[in-house]
Amino acid sequence: MAFPRNMIWRRYIVKSEVSALERLDKRLAATGKWSRREARDLIRAGRVQVDGLPCRSPEAKVAEDAPVAVDGAAVGPDRPVYLMLHKPAGVVSSTGEPGERTVLDLLGGEYQNIGLFPAGRLDKDTEGLLLLTNDGPLAHRLLAPKNHVDKVYYLEVDGVLDQGDAEAARQGIVLAGGYQCLPAVLEPISGSSAYITLREGKYHQIKRMMAALGKPVTYLKRIRFGPLELDERLPKGGWRALTGLELEAIFRH
Repeated sequence: MAFPRNMIWRRYIVKSEVSALERLDKRLAATGKWSRREARDLIRAGRVQVDGLPCRSPEAKVAEDAPVAVDGAAVGPDRPVYLMLHKPAGVVSSTGEPGERTVLDLLGGEYQNIGLFPAGRLDKDTEGLLLLTNDGPLAHRLLAPKNHVDKVYYLEVDGVLDQGDAEAARQGIVLAGGYQCLPAVLEPISGSSAYITLREGKYHQIKRMMAALGKPVTYLKRIRFGPLELDERLPKGGWRALTGLELEAIFRH
């Protein structure tokens, strides 16, 4: 039996006043196990259940705490895991990509089959902080554009960065194609290096911003994501579990 589109599910209709609602296909995609398209296909095939009943509508709105299952298996981690990874260049931020070494390949065997995925991505040649988790709702909140979670990078360019570039970033750099970025904070350090803080995460955004300024990026490293700062004691490719204080800061943020 399928429910009408955009219907809030049975026992969760009362809770909806205090629980966040999201589309069912987004809920599945947020786990990192399926793409949005794969999630829609699963739902339309009748393989997804909400509160024990099948739903064939990808657009159906479900409460954050509504039980969701695929083929009868509950969706969501039994044991939430939160890892900080110092991503090296040459590794893709993916759970699986043919012919590529992924960030999951850097982890120990105990973390290989528990649904971990990167909360946000870094380009293949970009280094730095990456959060790996199997907590889909948390990742969704951290990545939601409306939340504007700050991300700080260290960058080097081919050219000299100056206060004129900082002012352009503050005003919102217009990319090739016409998109105007949200205001960013560019802090030149010396010559070709700087720190930059973004409140959004468009595709190759920093590289495109610097290209628009005529100063292409030669090196890029993320050093902070929201309240989480890269532990510089981690070697490239190294990882560790988040501390209690780091987890508290993330959930409070």
